[in-house]
Amino acid sequence: MDKNSNTYIFIYAVLMVVIVAAVLSFIATKLKPFQDFNEEVQKKQDILKAIQVDTNAETALDLYDKYIVDSRVVNSEGKLLEGQNAFKTDLKKEISKPVPDRSLPIFVSAIDDGSTKLIIPLQGKGLWGPIWGYISLNDDMKTIYGASFDHKSETPGLGAEINTEKFQAQFLGKKILNDDQEFVSVKVVKGGAEEDNPYAVDAISGGTITSNGLEDMMYDCLEPYMNYFKQELTQGGGE
Repeated sequence: MDKNSNTYIFIYAVLMVVIVAAVLSFIATKLKPFQDFNEEVQKKQDILKAIQVDTNAETALDLYDKYIVDSRVVNSEGKLLEGQNAFKTDLKKEISKPVPDRSLPIFVSAIDDGSTKLIIPLQGKGLWGPIWGYISLNDDMKTIYGASFDHKSETPGLGAEINTEKFQAQFLGKKILNDDQEFVSVKVVKGGAEEDNPYAVDAISGGTITSNGLEDMMYDCLEPYMNYFKQELTQGGGE
């Protein structure tokens, strides 16, 4: 065949595309178990961070097994959904559904002082891409014990500050329910929240859209759990 002909060039190009695609597919298949493992480790680190447990890639698996004593999936009515795995629940997929159709994962932690914390996963949108995180609650179902947030592509020095300890520390001790046990979530206030406001934190300077996205994320992801929280308070006799 004439190597300068259009037919030869076309066949050569097709073969190269097929070969490269096959090689990339083979590599992706081989690497997927490692990628899945790394994602599992990172997720467990994020969950542990929400209960103020320092960890790294080497210690995350053992510490997760130590501190996370239970997990469950419920619906917006607070009913347990049998046979569902909280860790493997795709929250991004769930929040795209109407609230009554969502599967809501919950992680239960027993920390060193003997108290129990509930950990709720969050998923939302920032300025440039997805943001996510975890909020842990005391057994009163309204006081935040810890927070962990992260992002995919927010602006360094601005919206990306949501994953800093300084920003996340503001949420400790804040309330998601008011004194009448009504859900209010936590506001992220541009210009700064009042120091004694238990329902608000300071927004990120110059990161208004990311701050608004995080506020919306908390409200939208926590509100569907309210029936479950009320049932737990009733059964446990909490205030």
